[in-house]
Amino acid sequence: MTKYPIEVFWSDEDEGYIAVVPDLAGCNAWGKTEAEAIHEAHDAIAAWIKAAKSMKRAIPAPSKPADEMAYSGKFLMRVPKRLHAEMAKAAKAQGVSLNQYVLYLLTERHAQGKRAA
Repeated sequence: MTKYPIEVFWSDEDEGYIAVVPDLAGCNAWGKTEAEAIHEAHDAIAAWIKAAKSMKRAIPAPSKPADEMAYSGKFLMRVPKRLHAEMAKAAKAQGVSLNQYVLYLLTERHAQGKRAA
């Protein structure tokens, strides 16, 4: 299936999560959980595309989320030599590259911060 961005939010009015597909006008879904809403949105996308094809309407290509378009996924960071060496050794002990190890550490710490918020 083609990858369309899906935005999910809680709706007090609907007492559940709403998943909206901004690229496909009127394409949305509901679920008791975020996961259910996303699953239902994938079904809604398939139905939307099928209906558009049967009516011979144009199907827009999936767009990248706005927040992803502005970032390359790369940044340069200077660290103390000792920290660099310690992290390189830790990565080697884990059998991963230094980049993978740092990504893991950043992801874990970022997730902890989001849970605390």
